[in-house]
Formats: sequence, C-alpha cells, structure tokens
Amino acid sequence: MSTEPAPASAAPPEQTPEPPVATPATTTTTTAAAAATTRGGGGEPPEHRALVLTGFGGYEKVKVQTRRGGGPRPGEVSVRVRACGLNFADLLARQGLYDRLPPPPVCPGMECAGTVCALGDGVSDRQVGDKVMVLARSGLWQEVVNVPAGQTFPMPEGMSFEEAAALLVNYITAYMILFDFGNLRPNQSVLIHMAAGGVGTAAIQLCKTVENVTIFGTASASKHDSLKESGVAHPIDYRTMDYAEEVRKISPKGVDIVLDPLGGSDTSKAFHLLKPMGKLITYGVANLLTGQKKNLMAMAKTWWNQFSINALQLLHQNKAVCGYHLGYMDEEYELIGGVVAKLISLYNQGKIKPKIDSVWPFDQVADAMRQMQEKKNVGKVILVPEAPKEESKKEEN
Repeated sequence: MSTEPAPASAAPPEQTPEPPVATPATTTTTTAAAAATTRGGGGEPPEHRALVLTGFGGYEKVKVQTRRGGGPRPGEVSVRVRACGLNFADLLARQGLYDRLPPPPVCPGMECAGTVCALGDGVSDRQVGDKVMVLARSGLWQEVVNVPAGQTFPMPEGMSFEEAAALLVNYITAYMILFDFGNLRPNQSVLIHMAAGGVGTAAIQLCKTVENVTIFGTASASKHDSLKESGVAHPIDYRTMDYAEEVRKISPKGVDIVLDPLGGSDTSKAFHLLKPMGKLITYGVANLLTGQKKNLMAMAKTWWNQFSINALQLLHQNKAVCGYHLGYMDEEYELIGGVVAKLISLYNQGKIKPKIDSVWPFDQVADAMRQMQEKKNVGKVILVPEAPKEESKKEEN
C-alpha cells in the first residue's frame, strides 16, 4: 500500500481519509464506538475501554484506557469485541522489536472475535448481529473496533468467541508454512519448535491431517504429556537436551521440514537437520526475547549468530530456506481469505480445534503477557474485555 494506515490512537474515523473497501487484512484498525454511532447517528459517541501500549518496555507499559471514537466509515463494520488473541509478536512489539506496529501510544492486537454492531455505507455482505473473526495489523485490543468488512470472517457454527480469537494468526501461519512452503506430504517428518505454543499447537493439528507424519516437538518437560496426547511422537526438552542430537538419534538423516520461530544459531542448526530436499521455514526471532525489556546483548548475539547462506551453497545442499511473516501480507487478502476458508472447512470437519490455555480480562493483561513470555502456556492465551462468565459464554454460544 502506498500509505501507512492510521494507528488506533488516531483521530475519530470521520476526521481521517476513507480507505478502499477491499482493505488488506493486515491494515491497522481505527477506534470505534458502539452501535449508537451508525449511519446518521447523532450525539456524542459513547466511551469504550482499550488496551494501549504507552511506551516500549515492561508489562506495565500496556494500560487500560478509555477512548471515544466514531462510527464505521464507508466499507467498514463496527464489531463489539468479545475475545482477543495474544501473540508472540505482541510481546516483541511491547519491547519495540516489531516493526509492523505504529509508534506508541498505540492499541496493539492483531486478531479478535465479536459481533457486528453497526455497518458503514456500502457494506452488503455483513449484517448487524453476525459473529465474526477479525484480522488486522494492530488495534484490536478494544471493546469496540471499526474495521473494513473485508478483514472480517464469519465464525463457524458452534465456535466460541475464545476459539475464534485463537484461530486466525496461529492457524494461517502454521497452514501456509506447512503446506504452501513446506509442501507437507504423507510419511514425512517435521520438527516444531515451541510446540506447546499457539503456532505449535496449530501445526501439530494440521500435521495430523496428513497420513503418517512423524512430529518432533521441543518444549519444557512439564508439557511433554500434553504434546504426546496431541500427536507429537518425540517431545524433546530443549532446556536439558541438545534437540539436534536427540533428533539424529531417532532419525539419523534428519527431518523433512523444520519450523523455526527462534532465529540466531537455531536457524543454522535447523538447516543442518534437514534431509536432502528438506525445507526450513523461518518465521520469528523468539531468541530476542529474554526478559521484560529489550536486551541489547540478546539482540547482538542473535544478529551475530544469524544464519547466512548463498545461492551456490543452496544448490549443492539440495535444501530450501523460506521466510514467512504474516504481518507483511498487506495486499494478499485474497490469498489469506483462501487459507481462512480452508481452515474453517477443517474446523467444521472436526480436524482442527484451537486449544485455549487461559483467558484473562483486560485488567490482567500483564499477567497474560507474563504467562506467554515465561512459556507457561499450552495453547493460546486469550484476552477478554471483562472477566469471563461461564453463564454468559454459554448463552452467547
């Protein structure tokens, strides 16, 4: 796109330029109001709560604030948010290590789920009351958001809001890595790092849709029973073992596909674990994150140990190296939409189901981030505007 989308902390929508209707799925959202500010609505927009990154640093930098926005612009819908996904990129963004987030103060959040509460002019494929999943570059950790209708996807029948908020980022990433880049086929082997996390859990489930795939998964020992139950044949405790040596003990030739969210020296180890015709897909730099705040030593170490290879070396090795970053799919909304359709079909067939680790109200966002950053989660960490109430969830779903 030629211009950077307005961050969520920008002026109310009616004061900003109108975006095209078919806005890419990774465009930043704007602040929104409730249904009272629909077409032609008068009066002052109501207030809503939002999580705002006030500056780069520790957990305390994300605060609950009150905002007042406008109604949906042409081509947009307003969504009353019921659940939001927390992603590893949000932890990097808090430390100033994620370049797709506008500068603070800004509302983070790349995925959420909720109910359409207002329609902008020209929107015909959504109705008030529709339950939708939303994908954006940032701005979704709010009670109400305005987003282009093209960034919303109808929730499958029977899916909870928490599951819907756990689907898009992790499952799109895992699907495109495994099938578009990895070309996963029957009887192959895959190494999944951070196997108990959001992308890891999604990747395991997607591997199980292909016949006789052998899964190696790295995670702390306390998570191994859960990994075995989910389909990981060989869990490896990366804290006490050399995972490359453990893989070689079981599969001397290595593996066919490695999913690398770590970066640094681990990317080099991954490349050398590949069989001939193997594929390494790197999609993150988790090794940069060593504490609450930016660690310059970790950054220098990761940069110094970063894997590098030239085309001639690749030719001799008969291996492939791919890079994946969902945040840079700005103009690929048709491609992303096709992947989402495949994922919804797999969900409806019962072949995939987002695994929820824990649900945290906005007021406890620091605890939610700590849960993920300290790698205590098994599955997806979810944020909700208010404390979860079992009765209300059952009533809504």
